Amino acid sequence: MTHTLGIVWNPSEGIDLGFFIIRYYSLMWVVAFGLGWYITKKIFDRENEPVEKLDSLFIWTILATLVGARLGHVFFYQSELIFQDPLSVLLPIRTVPEFKFTGFSGLASHGAAIAIIIAMYYFSRKVMKRSMLWILDRIVVPVASGAIFVRLGNFFNSEIYGHETSGDAFYAVKFIREEEFWERKDVQDLTQAATEKEGYKMIQNDPQFSDILSQIPFRHPSQLYEAFGYVFVFLILFYAYWKTDVREKQGFLFGLFLVMLFTVRFIVEFVKQSQGGFEEELGLLSTGQWLSIPFVLIGLYFVFTAKKKTIV
Repeated sequence: MTHTLGIVWNPSEGIDLGFFIIRYYSLMWVVAFGLGWYITKKIFDRENEPVEKLDSLFIWTILATLVGARLGHVFFYQSELIFQDPLSVLLPIRTVPEFKFTGFSGLASHGAAIAIIIAMYYFSRKVMKRSMLWILDRIVVPVASGAIFVRLGNFFNSEIYGHETSGDAFYAVKFIREEEFWERKDVQDLTQAATEKEGYKMIQNDPQFSDILSQIPFRHPSQLYEAFGYVFVFLILFYAYWKTDVREKQGFLFGLFLVMLFTVRFIVEFVKQSQGGFEEELGLLSTGQWLSIPFVLIGLYFVFTAKKKTIV
């Protein structure tokens, strides 16, 4: 018998309360926003800003994150939905090939980043009465913490996983709910009663379980790699804001955030399974890497020019 160090990952969808299931993915988003609100409140207290503005900022950030992330995914990775299934672009459903409630899925961090920046421009002028960079320098701290839990949510959802790797590696993970495996037509022959993506629900009751399991490859848990990297992004930003005077240099923390977060994203993309998009046309790099490069360059600009600008 062959023994491997990798783990088999097949968690339940969430906490079953009988009448309602609290999905782990949704729970991670709640934790992300909840922790973000708490951190931002501490920052506002330090800056002597009223909590009323925090509540408004919180709403704007949530809307910008969700709408921007969804539109970013559609525009960058799945643009065919605009014409094939337009209702699914912003609604938690699909109508093609049949109607199905899917929940909110297919979210792109690059789209969220763009939307948050746009929202903060409006918020800074109409509500905060502060410069846009003053706000961005401060919200990047809670945003970095939220990114950690979003990627943990992806891990619970068995999505955005990495390339295949050896099961002998301690970090290898066999995602039982892996989409690519259940989309294969020969899976129907293996499971007999099961069909495509719904097959994993019956896998442990199937007499051919071991045969099915052996065909699902071990993969890099790229979601965990990214979450681990974001922990350091958050800790560095948190320390820089609370323990140094760089917060007084307008744009520095915002630029540092862009450089660090999208550098982590760029590196992890090397072991991440392709999410589609325009990478085939450009070659060399993945869509996520091509989209990360402009953010890193913009971040470097703000880091180096921030030395000349201080908040009055």
